Order: sequence, then C-alpha cells, then structure tokens
Amino acid sequence: MGLIKNIVGRIWALWALIWFILTFLLIFPFSMIAYLIPDPAGQRYFIIVSRVWMLIWLPLVGCLVRVKGWQHFKKNTAYIVIFNHNALLDVPLSAPFVPGPNKTIAKDSFARVPLFGWFYSKGSVLVNRRSEQSRKKSFLEMKNVLQQGMHMCIYPEGTRNRTSEPLKPFYDGAFKLAADSGHAILPCVIHGTREAMPVHKTFFLLPHILRMEFMEPISPAGQTIDSLKETAYIRMREMYTKKR
Repeated sequence: MGLIKNIVGRIWALWALIWFILTFLLIFPFSMIAYLIPDPAGQRYFIIVSRVWMLIWLPLVGCLVRVKGWQHFKKNTAYIVIFNHNALLDVPLSAPFVPGPNKTIAKDSFARVPLFGWFYSKGSVLVNRRSEQSRKKSFLEMKNVLQQGMHMCIYPEGTRNRTSEPLKPFYDGAFKLAADSGHAILPCVIHGTREAMPVHKTFFLLPHILRMEFMEPISPAGQTIDSLKETAYIRMREMYTKKR
C-alpha cells in the first residue's frame, strides 16, 4: 500500500502542478490590473482575484477549504495575521482567505521567476533573510502596510515545520511588529496541509479537506514581545491539537 500511495501521490502532484500553471495563466492578466489601482483598493482587488484562483484550483486537486472565524476581523482594523506552517500548500491557501487587503512577508528569491514573480511581488513584502539591511527595510514596509489599513500575514515559525511537534518555536518578528505598531495579533491555525503534502516527501500531494480557523485577536497593550509570543503560541497549539 505504501508504494501505491507514493505513486498516486506523485501522479496527483503532477496533475496539481499542471492545473496550477494553467489556472495561473488564466487569472494572471486580471491580477496585473491591481498594479494600476492605488492601495489599499488595489490590494483588495488582488486578494479577490487570488481567492477566485484558489476556489478554482483547490477543488480541481481535491483539496476543498473550510474557513471559520472571519467574525474576529473588526471592520476597518488592520491585523498582524499569523499562521502555522506545515507545507508549501499553506502559502497559496493562507492570504487569499484573509478577509480584506493584505500582504505576506516572503522570500525575495521567488520574485525572479518569470511572470509568477510579478504576481508574487504584488502580494508580498519581500525580504532577503541573509541581509540585515533587507530585514530592516522589510520591517518598515510591514509597518507601512498596516498604516495603510491592510493586514500583514506572517509565518512566525519561519520555515515549514519538519518536526514531530505541532508547532516549531516562534521567532520574534511578528510580535515585535505588534509591539512597535500597536496592531493586534490575529492567529490562524491551518489544518490538513501536513496530510495533503507531507513535508518529508518530495513532489507529493493527496486530496484532503483543508481547514483554516481564525482566532480572537491578541492585543499588544500592556504586553512584552515575549508575552505576546507565548500567548499566541499556547493558543495556536491548543487549537491545532484540539480533538474533533
């Protein structure tokens, strides 16, 4: 059964990649219109196009998404939205289903990919993690995103979780941004991507129900960076491990 599952998973990954490219080419011209619209309206439009793309692609690859907790987003309020990170599948899943305009902190390397790089750059605050100057610049850009009334999406684990633990330890960045800007942290737990795309398997995908659960915001008022980080970690770990 293991051998059959591995073969099926790689065939399905190829199917998913083909449809990812085809559907991307379909929505790409529409997404580029966002560059002509001033933010935050342009970014709101971009996120709508991205969500439409995912609502086409995800069912085609058998990964239906269920979203809970949108009521925690208060109107006209920008949040620092943090996600757990188990698989590459988290990336196209997360930001499109955040209600309202948003950007994601992201590695600058993908911005050099032809065509896709333009799409990727529009949705991101780019950073070269090996460059201290780039990290400082991206931090200021993230504060500017929040000041414009847009949400800022961050994976506080930094990279995909390759451990057996529910969550890796969090880095300080998202919580320092909250403390400096005064904007609340809004955690979101993603379920199902680890099963659909196991991190230790190369080029592998299986159909699976994906769930996103947005949680109540955590105000930075009266908290330190460490206490904010601890509160968010505990809440997300409890949500991730909760029996259903």
